Amino acid sequence: MKSLKALQHALADAGHQIDILEHEKDLPLFTDKMKQAGLLPLHPTQPEIFQVNVGKMCNQVCKHCHVDAGPDRKEIMTKETMMLCLDVLANNPSFKTIDLTGGAPEMNPDFRWFVSEIKKLNRHIIVRCNLTIILANKKYHDLPEFFKQHAIEVVSSLPFYTQDRTDRQRGNGVFEDSIKALQMLNTVGYGMEGTGLLLNLVYNPAGAFLPPSQLALEKEYKDALLERYNIQFNQLYVITNMPISRYLDYLLVSGNYSSYMEKLIQAFNPVAAANVMCRNTISVGWDGYLYDCDFNQMLDLKVGCSGSDHLSKYSSSAISQREIILNQHCYGCTAGSGSSCGGAVA
Repeated sequence: MKSLKALQHALADAGHQIDILEHEKDLPLFTDKMKQAGLLPLHPTQPEIFQVNVGKMCNQVCKHCHVDAGPDRKEIMTKETMMLCLDVLANNPSFKTIDLTGGAPEMNPDFRWFVSEIKKLNRHIIVRCNLTIILANKKYHDLPEFFKQHAIEVVSSLPFYTQDRTDRQRGNGVFEDSIKALQMLNTVGYGMEGTGLLLNLVYNPAGAFLPPSQLALEKEYKDALLERYNIQFNQLYVITNMPISRYLDYLLVSGNYSSYMEKLIQAFNPVAAANVMCRNTISVGWDGYLYDCDFNQMLDLKVGCSGSDHLSKYSSSAISQREIILNQHCYGCTAGSGSSCGGAVA
């Protein structure tokens, strides 16, 4: 039975759909763009990334969050569902990278057990750490050491290298705590040359515009963070905001939805479209259902595999032969240099 909060989120989503239909009636269909590019139907390539949302609970309430995560969210992946994930991974060695996300994935009570079990399968693990979780409670203070022990790649959002822009997007005090957390990660070797401990940052635009060049902005970040805070990191991922959930709220309330969609449509890049992350990724929801990507997951657009849309019924042949589910929000992944959980794709 759905909680009151879950029902409120569902009703809000339904209201969004009504608003979107009104705004989108004159916009070209994404599927038509893909057809013109010779990419329809869109099929997967070799599965490589197994992205798992272990829960929507988070210590932050970020304005751009497509998950609508926060302290009020109670959706948490159980140990039993994690065991189903491990079964799929054991039987599908092509999944080389396991990408753990949330919410704040570290808030799942079985997070550390899950990481340890995945490492027994000799897979590379990415954790989407929001940085502030490290300082949120004493029980998380040792996370940098835990990450190092398991050779985890840490990917963390830092909207900008200044306090005002970061706090506007993620909340008061977030920038200061993020800087402290980055320094803690540097202290154990993350982001430092020769350690092999990967620390990558993520930039999301604060307004209704597309991100700048990834390489150019990365240099700005590296220079500013090193000079001001003596912080080092490996790469900057520039990610386009997707017109769903909280960011969609902002677009609709501010009257920017139509103009933002026009920007995405005008910037459609067939090269980026051919390299979208849904082609080599499977996204797993906290309840074990399967999706083509994390964004489809938040819109409850399950994989188009009849009878194989849950971990308990996983079929590698059905997954590899499926047709990827597309919708208007997919314009966000194909604009300009494209966008994925690993930044630009073209």
